[in-house]
Amino acid sequence: MEQHKIPQIPKIDYVILPLIMVLAFYLVFLPHQNFPYPVHIDEWVHLAYSNEVIQSGSITFIDPFHGQRTMSLTANLEAAFQMFWGVFHQISGISWITIVRYFPAIIFLFTVLSVYIVARREGFGWEAAFFTCLVPTTVGIMGPAFFIPMALGLVFIPLSIFLVFNFRTVWSYLTLFIFAAFLLAIHAPTAIAVVLVLLPYILLNLKDNFKHSLLTTLALAVPFLAPFPWIFSKLEPTAMSLFAPQPFPDYIQLPLVIQTYGYLPVAMCLVGTFMLAVRGGRKGYGLVFGLLTLLVMLAVFYTYHYGISIMYERGLTYMMLIMSVVAGAGLMAVKNIRLPLKVPFINQNMGWILCAVIIIATLIIGIPARQDIPFYYMIDTKDYEAFVWVRDNVDDRYQKAILDPWKATPFTAIAGKYVYTRTHAFPTEQDRQVNLFLNNGCKDTAFLKENGISIVYTTGTCDNPDLTEVRENIYLLKKDSGKG
Repeated sequence: MEQHKIPQIPKIDYVILPLIMVLAFYLVFLPHQNFPYPVHIDEWVHLAYSNEVIQSGSITFIDPFHGQRTMSLTANLEAAFQMFWGVFHQISGISWITIVRYFPAIIFLFTVLSVYIVARREGFGWEAAFFTCLVPTTVGIMGPAFFIPMALGLVFIPLSIFLVFNFRTVWSYLTLFIFAAFLLAIHAPTAIAVVLVLLPYILLNLKDNFKHSLLTTLALAVPFLAPFPWIFSKLEPTAMSLFAPQPFPDYIQLPLVIQTYGYLPVAMCLVGTFMLAVRGGRKGYGLVFGLLTLLVMLAVFYTYHYGISIMYERGLTYMMLIMSVVAGAGLMAVKNIRLPLKVPFINQNMGWILCAVIIIATLIIGIPARQDIPFYYMIDTKDYEAFVWVRDNVDDRYQKAILDPWKATPFTAIAGKYVYTRTHAFPTEQDRQVNLFLNNGCKDTAFLKENGISIVYTTGTCDNPDLTEVRENIYLLKKDSGKG
């Protein structure tokens, strides 16, 4: 069958593709380039959960931050991601700091390579791979640069498209089923994104290849129902939420995200959309309508606030990934331009000249823009070393700590101790109590006893005779004063 033929890779791709991979690694490594520790708070959370999965030997474990509830599958739908990396950490012996810092960039190389594989069959492999490098990472929408499930899940979107577009075998449907099941286990929104992207292609094949559409639908749908029954229990409330306006994340604006991605890549996406529509074929239409499906979903949520908030927040990255594939088709169209000029060299190479101009202009604008994206850092080296000291020197008699709520999440991830409270999305009343306690010199021993707190970490002054300073900035509640 034609779909099994492997197209010959042009020699120039062996030169261009490695350069694209270097660019991809650099751009995704930027948030971690000058900071050796996890950057986003979600990275710290996944680190803490992964440690707890390994220590408990189960994907159902006690909340490592407060110890007051059990993190079951219904409460932690990303448990498989944490189990995957926990096992990898144990088997490889690679430190968590190294994993969190370098592996998002390594994983993104596979995403770029996957895009190349699916687009190469259509004739614009390296072009699509180039624009994929430009998918941005920000604090709001996340992205491929963070140690989060979505970054791993991105790899499987182009791979799923590749399978559905090119293969009709039992093994291809089984592989697609495994992909969908894996994505549901690590990050359900990415699994939904795969369905949305492939839905137009499935519909386009209903008339001429009903069997392929049916088997593809089953491979994608069964994981939602059979292997993960806890997912099934959430389908009805999730469906009902579609008919009610949802809280809108004001910090994420669709136009600003498109601006961050870049006007030239967006322009090439428009050219690619036109080119694929003119060229025709179910694959081209499938890509165009898959992108349109994501765009409509995002536009409806952005305009009318109907939909699922997490699909809007994460869907922006999925949209830009598919935009990159389509933009690759646009760059290919530019590359193939030929003008009726009398100068043979210019006539034969005009497309390549224009292509080079677009690439250079995109890089001149895009690289500084990504270097200027702001990121926050929750701790510094002094904090990290103090937390490691607590992990290695403070025994189990001292279980709960109080410290700056903004640093509490990294504290648990590193030291493995509970915290009184931590700031995640926004400050709470408990955060205010902590700041009041620390600003008043840690004098309120009754507050410590009432809340079972036995460890204090502060860079300020602790003027409390019931606390013993065991290391710079680290205080333990004296045994004769009670302990947590």
